[in-house]
Amino acid sequence: MQPSLTKLRKFFRLEAERQYDNGAVMGGMEKMLRGWEAEARAEDVNEPLINAVVTQLRNYEELEPEYRAEALKNVWLRVKRETGEEPIENGKKNRPSDRAERTQFISVKERPVSERDQPAPRKTPKTAPSKTLTPKPAPRKAKPMDRPKIEGAPAALSAPTTVLKGVGPANAALLENLGILTLGDMLYHFPRRYDDYSQLIPIRQLKFGQEVTVIGEVKSVHSKPGRKGHTEVIINDGTAALRLFWFNQPWIAKNFSEGEQVVASGKVDQYLGRFTIGNPEWEPLDQEQLHTNRIVPVYPLTAKLRQRWLRTLMNKVVSHWAPRVPDPLPAKLIAAADVLPLSETLLQAHFPDSQEQLAAARVRLAFEEIFIMQLAVLQQKRIWQGQPGRRFAAPAGWLDAQLAKLPFSLTNAQSQSLADLFKDVDSGRLMNRLLQGDVGSGKTVVAALCMALVAKDGAQSALMAPTAILAEQHYMNLSKLLTTSGAIAPSEIRLLVGSTSSEDKEDIRVGLADGSIKVVVGTHALIEDPVIFSELELIVIDEQHRFGVGQRGALRAKGTNPHLLVMTATPIPRSLALTLYGDLDLSVIGELPPGRQEISTYILLPHERERAYNFIRKETEAGRQAFIIYPLIEQGDAEEVKAAVAEHKRLQKDVFPELRVGLLHGRMSAEEKDKSMARFRDGKTQVLVSTTVIEVGVDVPNASVMLIEGANRFGLAQLHQLRGRVGRGTAQSYCILVPQNDDAAENERLKALVESNDGFLLAEKDLQQRGPGQFLGSAQAGFNDFRLASLTDARLIDKARRHAEDLLAGDPDLNQPEHRALAAAILHHGRGGKGDIS
Repeated sequence: MQPSLTKLRKFFRLEAERQYDNGAVMGGMEKMLRGWEAEARAEDVNEPLINAVVTQLRNYEELEPEYRAEALKNVWLRVKRETGEEPIENGKKNRPSDRAERTQFISVKERPVSERDQPAPRKTPKTAPSKTLTPKPAPRKAKPMDRPKIEGAPAALSAPTTVLKGVGPANAALLENLGILTLGDMLYHFPRRYDDYSQLIPIRQLKFGQEVTVIGEVKSVHSKPGRKGHTEVIINDGTAALRLFWFNQPWIAKNFSEGEQVVASGKVDQYLGRFTIGNPEWEPLDQEQLHTNRIVPVYPLTAKLRQRWLRTLMNKVVSHWAPRVPDPLPAKLIAAADVLPLSETLLQAHFPDSQEQLAAARVRLAFEEIFIMQLAVLQQKRIWQGQPGRRFAAPAGWLDAQLAKLPFSLTNAQSQSLADLFKDVDSGRLMNRLLQGDVGSGKTVVAALCMALVAKDGAQSALMAPTAILAEQHYMNLSKLLTTSGAIAPSEIRLLVGSTSSEDKEDIRVGLADGSIKVVVGTHALIEDPVIFSELELIVIDEQHRFGVGQRGALRAKGTNPHLLVMTATPIPRSLALTLYGDLDLSVIGELPPGRQEISTYILLPHERERAYNFIRKETEAGRQAFIIYPLIEQGDAEEVKAAVAEHKRLQKDVFPELRVGLLHGRMSAEEKDKSMARFRDGKTQVLVSTTVIEVGVDVPNASVMLIEGANRFGLAQLHQLRGRVGRGTAQSYCILVPQNDDAAENERLKALVESNDGFLLAEKDLQQRGPGQFLGSAQAGFNDFRLASLTDARLIDKARRHAEDLLAGDPDLNQPEHRALAAAILHHGRGGKGDIS
């Protein structure tokens, strides 16, 4: 395991021991994340894993302890799948038991007594490697690899690895650390990379830095013992001689004899003017070349496992069993989609004959992953469309009367989206729709009019937002829209958040239970057990990727088949929308209301910061306000990045002594956050120093300047969201990006932000640059689990969806014999047409 992942494990263990108080690292988990991300990238930790960690922990400080525990659990499960690491339970490795399925990060005092103070299991005595094919029970340490379940696969694929010659209990335990418990697991333990030694080159034609394979006759063998010892073998192919050497491996010399022919592969280096290859892979010429003279697979390993041993073992299993694995994709689909059969795919994915065959195998595996996911979401969509929903029809003239009471006219995109919603709720089936619109596009008014229609018929609506600040803003906007139009009385809409007083909470619960409250806006407080609705018929979830599947399901359970509208201001690229929200109908508000001016964006170098301060003074003198955003709350000893708390004091004292400067960050209590935001919204503070806690939803029309410090540390989608906090009034607004240093000013993300205000275009670029992590919350369970598929591959996603639609058109329930394996694969992934995918 790379050092960065080991460090992550240490932080997580300490955080669990501290009861998730965000104190495991000085400055909190967010501060740790900044340095960790750079360290992980430097160690070549795979990009999807980095994105998953960053996404899950980005808002850690804002979470309640129970949700922090869930976030850490989800992150470590992902790390464990990638590395084969065992789950962690309060800083200790789990003992072999079914607790591997339980939450990793729970405190000791929360564990049942029966699970504490257990004697340590006895160590399994070492035995000689098995020489027979008799199955032996493998020691259970880790959760099995999450490989596709293939209907009709030979039973032998479920046999433990100990049936293999040379795999005894000790080696089986090492394989288990990689998630390999059975022969079937081995088929899906894919290489992490490939070294291409397929091109034989005469020694005379070698060039420095090449990855090559050479054949030569052993001319001499020398071994120098000792701590700094090495083994040197000189080979010659008739064109020139080449020096091969190994450090601290004296036993290597015994494998070479002068005069024999060998094949060696590795990277060409130079020593004292002569070419060398250090620590090469090698084989005698007369045996099958598995480690040289080909595209060589390099597998993920764990401590005490050697690459050469594992590669040899994998070759035996793959060569024998890959041709015997049944293909879950029917032959007609394989031909139509022009992909390889599964047996050939597995062979080429492990031991490819060429780069072209390797690429074809990876395409087939990626296609299968996305295809099964598309089948699942399309089946889910069909089930939704088949469920009855209460009808809400707008009488003639009712909508026109409501629109006439608005202080503005709807844009064409808003009108079309509203028509989509009204058609859904009047269809007799459940609405299940995603309303997507850039920041400031006017999604709230569309949702409000749908709530008004539901309230007209005496039913209830609930809007759930991820933060108290955003919930309060929605409450204020909806109150204004719904009460001034006469759709509901002021007493019929209430706000329910964590800081709501006990007396008010009880009052709201009574009103929801007896139906006197028609609209409630809140946070996760809405899903608490005491909250009971009389007639909940419409659920609106804002920034829904910030909620987990369980939280959304809990709110749905408060009603009987309620209509569902989910909203997001994060522009989602089409390829992601088809996958993340493939079971939802989609409405897009792609234009801003008239009068909104485009935000002007500029990059300033750090030494030009005073220009930004002067500009802020000028804007505040004109009666406007400004945000100043920092990536950290507090600055650590090793941090060069400016942080909000210290900079707030400096700005108030030294830069803006004549202005009132507010502070807002995630470690403040909900009451403190609300008070700080309210003072800024009401104009009592002219400048607000904040972290990204204001990223989503805060609406201050008078704010005209967004200054982002350390801008190179933010993702493109996040920068666009922050920029969207200004430009919400009629005044020209500005976004000023100040990178961490002069070199960072060349950052491609910053340049893209300067060049475009189009959130959808920027989202596509962010997807290409950083992957899908920033679009995935804990909400999208399973979408981070793809082994080879990429959510950036729009062409493959389109292809998979098209073939999934064609197949379901002829067999919607997958009942035909040739489709049963696909149905089993969907069930294996926990979809089964019953889950809450989006």
